[in-house]
Amino acid sequence: MLPYEKYERAPAHDIGTVRLADARLAEAVGLAASIGVAIVHTAIHPLRQRRPSTLMGEGQVEMVHKAIEAQHVTVAIVDAALTPVQQRNLEKAWGCKVIDRTGLILEIFGERARTREGALQVELAHLDYQRTRLVRSWTHLERQRGGFGFLGGPGESQIEIDRRLIADRMIRIKKELDQVRRTRGLHRRAREKVPHPVVALVGYTNAGKSTLFNAMTGADVYAQDQLFATLDPTMRAIRLPSGKTVILSDTVGFISELPTQLVEAFRATLEEVAAADVILHVRDIAHPDSAAQRADVIKVLTEMADGADAALDADWQSRVIEVLNKADLVGGILEVVPREAGAVAVSALTGEGLDTLRAALDARLSADRKPTDYRLAPADGASLAWLYQHGEVLARQDAEEAIVLTVRLAPADRQKFEQQHPDAVTSG
Repeated sequence: MLPYEKYERAPAHDIGTVRLADARLAEAVGLAASIGVAIVHTAIHPLRQRRPSTLMGEGQVEMVHKAIEAQHVTVAIVDAALTPVQQRNLEKAWGCKVIDRTGLILEIFGERARTREGALQVELAHLDYQRTRLVRSWTHLERQRGGFGFLGGPGESQIEIDRRLIADRMIRIKKELDQVRRTRGLHRRAREKVPHPVVALVGYTNAGKSTLFNAMTGADVYAQDQLFATLDPTMRAIRLPSGKTVILSDTVGFISELPTQLVEAFRATLEEVAAADVILHVRDIAHPDSAAQRADVIKVLTEMADGADAALDADWQSRVIEVLNKADLVGGILEVVPREAGAVAVSALTGEGLDTLRAALDARLSADRKPTDYRLAPADGASLAWLYQHGEVLARQDAEEAIVLTVRLAPADRQKFEQQHPDAVTSG
């Protein structure tokens, strides 16, 4: 159910960045369904004011109670952040287990995390969330992965969390995470030596990023019509029409009102975005809340660029290409293109528009790579191989006395090469 005070009832058109209550309820249903919860009743309840004890008014609480009894509901999901007191009081009033939006998202992350780092991050987030709450049990502390028991059946006894033991476990997890991140840092530095630009896919959850990733790379990344189908970054090499090789990175989807406990769980994804040469912002153009979802993603990326420890540089928006996905659901790319100037319309499912997207990537990556002529001695095979490995060779002329090449290089690579070979430059 969705208690709302800042969500509009859905009109027949997109109202921009204001959340639509109907769309938000559909998102909550999708979140619950993605972990196998059978939905038997949904409702939207307007809030005149937030009650400290139960969030909703007495009449609304009683109305929900009747629906729960009639439908024999065992778990009630409230798509809002509940305090421990509110959660406990609603469980008593309704006679069933109650979980809020944060608990639901944590449950999904717990089931979907596949890497060691992802599993540790989600467990840490769960422990932080549960420190002030009563739970059924916490045997999940023994697990390497999997859900966290929010959906335990009725009849299990509630117990008070042993805060000291929880704190000890959190300290151990943080130490393990530090080690995992140091290892990932070494991998990242090794990857930086590979002379290929990185293109990161970002977007709201279920926007079709993994489907687009598979369509562009020929990979078989898990892609389903469900929220948070991808949690851990995946990378593959692709070749663009110019012959340039780039690394495409598929990342976790963003979501509105991401639980604060899970911000840390996004670290791996956010670092991949920060390191990317181009950011493809994939949007579900067929979704009624597409504009609001776009605002949510931009908000997260903007926050990454703010502060002393900013992960993104200030001009990150200059590296973004908006990709309007699922064009097949709204009449094809010709119907979508006029809506958003500068955006690329595609259908990852049918492949329509992917050639245009590849060409746009080529153009963006070449924008800061000015063609330069270099003159090399025929015997200087090492420099010749370096230029082919790190740049895009546009032309080549071989003669007995010299080899002349026209090459596009990234600014950093160009500076490095010309510092080592100042006599090789003939133009540019």
